[in-house]
Amino acid sequence: MRVLLIEEDTRRCAHIRERLASWRPHARLTVHSPVTQGALAPEFLAQGYDAVLLAAEWPGGGRGLSWARELAGRAGFAPIVLLGNGSDAAETNETAALGAWTVSGAELDGEQFTRVLAAAEQRQAHARAVWRSSHAGREAQRFGDAFVRDYRRIRRLHAGRLTDLYVAESERAGTLVALKVARDRQEEGQPTDIFARFLQEYEIAQRIAAPGVVRLYDLGVSDEHAWLVMEYFPKGDLRRRMRAAPLSPREALLYSIEVARALESVHAAGVLHRDLKPGNIMLRADGSIALIDFGLSKDTALAADVTDSGTIFGTPHYMSPEQGHAEPIDARSDLYSLGIMLFEMLTGDKPYRADNPMAIVYKHRKEPVPRLPERVASLQPLLERLLAKAPAERFATAREAAQSLTRALGEWLSAETRA
Repeated sequence: MRVLLIEEDTRRCAHIRERLASWRPHARLTVHSPVTQGALAPEFLAQGYDAVLLAAEWPGGGRGLSWARELAGRAGFAPIVLLGNGSDAAETNETAALGAWTVSGAELDGEQFTRVLAAAEQRQAHARAVWRSSHAGREAQRFGDAFVRDYRRIRRLHAGRLTDLYVAESERAGTLVALKVARDRQEEGQPTDIFARFLQEYEIAQRIAAPGVVRLYDLGVSDEHAWLVMEYFPKGDLRRRMRAAPLSPREALLYSIEVARALESVHAAGVLHRDLKPGNIMLRADGSIALIDFGLSKDTALAADVTDSGTIFGTPHYMSPEQGHAEPIDARSDLYSLGIMLFEMLTGDKPYRADNPMAIVYKHRKEPVPRLPERVASLQPLLERLLAKAPAERFATAREAAQSLTRALGEWLSAETRA
């Protein structure tokens, strides 16, 4: 059995967890904080759960009955159980009218609680079976031409030449996910097997398993398609955040510190990211970051970066001089990319611009490190170290870079306080 609990009271959460474990030792409980995590995504139907338990109320004026009304209105939402006080007949009657159950605090330790959960589980099992066999259910599990069982398509986010990206709900993960589908064909000029890139990305993320790295849930292959299932980021990427409003120096340094710490985990696993850019820095709902897109990482040949025709795979604006010239690279190449992002976050512009990619690659090697505006000029030495043309003159490790960025943030905040 799998249960989603919407509750703020940590003692009650622990009590319900113990109660479930004593009844069903293998039951799984997921807790959602309505205060810190907010409302459930409007597309979410909790299809991977057998029941959703709702606290009657929580600090800040939140009321479970109000949530129950909204959630019950979502066609196909999981069975709802309101954890009421047992003395409000009107609440109990309205909950029943919504097709939900009410369990009082006094009933949590009795048979009524387990009877309600068993009834909810039975109802959800029947609903899943009906949905999967229905025409609507089969169509909802289609992602373009691919049929991916146990994932409900919500919408397509992006259509590419080789892959399509969707938002879906995963029964197994019990959450919304991003599902990337690739077509099984090798097109002329394609630099690398897209299936191999999916497999590599999955293996790398699974091996690192660090907070600053995207969570990957599943990898699948059929006769004609492959798909990769990963964490979904409703807040989008760092590029989107930068376009929404200018970042303060404090925000720019905080993001840079998080990226450096994530790179520390990545490099410790023997992996180079090799395509670090704002579009590959995702933002979670709590504001933390996650690195994505390890398709060009690890053991992919450097020859795949610059082809004989001069086409660059990756992003020239963020490439280190040695990567742009197909020379051997190490962890310090990723730190150079971090320096480019720091400059962009501080100024709103890229340090090197040109009319074509190869000209940008040339500027990375030959042009001096650009100067920061006067208002953030105190950060210039830090930027010079990150963007040194020679790798030996950069920070030796991501940990060293994170430590320097942290010191810079402390100095910046102290200067703000004195001002």
